[in-house]
Amino acid sequence: MACSSKPPLPPFTASGYIADQGVVRIWRKDNSDDDTIRMLTAFSPRQKGATTTSDYRWQGEQLISIEMTILSQPSEHVKVRFDDHGELSFMQREVDGQKQQLSNDQIALYQYQASQMKATSEALRTGRVVLRQGRWHSNGTVTTCEGETIEPNLDSAALSHIANRQRHSSMDVSIAWLEAPEGSQLLLVANQDFCSWQPKPAKF
Repeated sequence: MACSSKPPLPPFTASGYIADQGVVRIWRKDNSDDDTIRMLTAFSPRQKGATTTSDYRWQGEQLISIEMTILSQPSEHVKVRFDDHGELSFMQREVDGQKQQLSNDQIALYQYQASQMKATSEALRTGRVVLRQGRWHSNGTVTTCEGETIEPNLDSAALSHIANRQRHSSMDVSIAWLEAPEGSQLLLVANQDFCSWQPKPAKF
């Protein structure tokens, strides 16, 4: 009687999903040597608004730090750290060079968001939902951030959307999409170079 099993998940994974108000991309590294997890998320709003990046770190099951940057004008930067017992050890919000304190409610909200994002990441990793990013070319291929040239399996609506954005850009646009056993889904199309800041496994 044959039995099948999925290969183990790699320590570094990238995934994402479409949220109510925009798109979320997630990069995660699980380090078994020191029992740490680091997760970087990028939320890109669908309409007006600024992209928000959040860098979370866990030691075992304990959240130890949150670092959030809202790429608005002016930008906003938040740092929160916790000790080995989960007690707050440092907090700061900086807006346009001005440092501010955070309320207990704000810190609790950030902790809740971190736990929700971690649970979502685990579900996406288990479901083998993989984020891919790269530069789109007029022949329908993409040079990924890892240097591969591939042709993503996207539907006609997604391809039409990319082509429309490309017509209004003097350079190859960047695209981000998801690949899963159920199929592929376009997440984002933009003029900016996604690969210039995508985390690299060795340095993440």
